[in-house]
Amino acid sequence: MIFFGRKYGICIFRSHGLKENLCWSRVKIETPFVYLSGRRHLESLGYEITSVTLDGKRGVASVFGDIPVQMCLFHQMQIITRYLTKKPKLEASIELKKLSLTLIKTTEDVFEKELSFWYSKWKGFLNEKTLNIETGRKHFTHKRLRSAYRSLVTNLPNLFTYQRYPKLNITTTTNSLDGSFSHLRTLLRIHRGQTQTRRKKMIDEILKNQPD
Repeated sequence: MIFFGRKYGICIFRSHGLKENLCWSRVKIETPFVYLSGRRHLESLGYEITSVTLDGKRGVASVFGDIPVQMCLFHQMQIITRYLTKKPKLEASIELKKLSLTLIKTTEDVFEKELSFWYSKWKGFLNEKTLNIETGRKHFTHKRLRSAYRSLVTNLPNLFTYQRYPKLNITTTTNSLDGSFSHLRTLLRIHRGQTQTRRKKMIDEILKNQPD
């Protein structure tokens, strides 16, 4: 999904195997229904969707609940970096960041065990609370670390889908689609000032002729 300011965005369905943008639509809000509509459209054209790789948008995975769903590993690591920064200072954060970097080269069993070990080691630290003197209420001291850990636990079922279905050759990232976004942004930036009609036609042409 790519957004152009606050006015609208474009949802693109791209085939990793065909290296081709199959369909796209202009939307104002990114919702599961947008993806459901795209899926139905592709299936009405005769396409068989054998698996999907998503960036983790909440609720979207349920649209493809009957087929293998892979969480983009690059986006997962971006989530961890967003919460912990590129150079975390807390020892617990450093260890979790280091563990997340093994996603692309480890197995599901190993990662799950190491994540469980990390949690056992730092459980008390994660549950520490700080008292707000003004309100008299307590809140978790290490909120961002908790959020980083929770993202891994929540997405774990879809982080290693590609290993469970080796014959499907499931891509582990949305890099191919992200390349489409980057190419589109660059060309639209060059051709600023167009009317909405001409802009829409240009977007369609760019996506139809998206390079591999």
